[in-house]
Amino acid sequence: MDMPLRACLASVLLGCTLPTLAATTSTFQVDAQILAGCLVVGGTSSVGVLDFGTRSALSTATVSAAPGGTRLALQCTPGVALTMSLDGGRNSDAGLRHLQRNGGSQRVAYQLYADAGFTTLLGIGASVPLVYGDPTAIALPIHGRSQLPGNVPAGLYTDVVQVTLSW
Repeated sequence: MDMPLRACLASVLLGCTLPTLAATTSTFQVDAQILAGCLVVGGTSSVGVLDFGTRSALSTATVSAAPGGTRLALQCTPGVALTMSLDGGRNSDAGLRHLQRNGGSQRVAYQLYADAGFTTLLGIGASVPLVYGDPTAIALPIHGRSQLPGNVPAGLYTDVVQVTLSW
């Protein structure tokens, strides 16, 4: 008989117990919660420039354009319900967006649409669902159209519209 066992038997009245074996295996849980969302890729926060071009002050043409230049690139978790809304710009009046002449008060009305066919108006503050096929390359559907009045002074006419994305 080995020494610890003899000592234990000799001192039963003292409450000696045999050493127990330590556990050599255990488990733990691993979790991660993945949240749906979107991010702006490349650090740019500009949708681009919607440029109606250079036109004669006497023109009464209908002109259209889509944003060009450096554009906002989005990526979203697959299945995210993404919506976009646009404010009235800096020169809105009576529910219409306007370009305003730099250094003057003259204005040219314009409208924004969600399609190149100009059928889905992007009203001021209206939330529009964005449909996308590739969640890693989402383009914002913004198209502009203006009926030039033919009677405004020459100059550069501008506006700035804020885009709000929600998911």
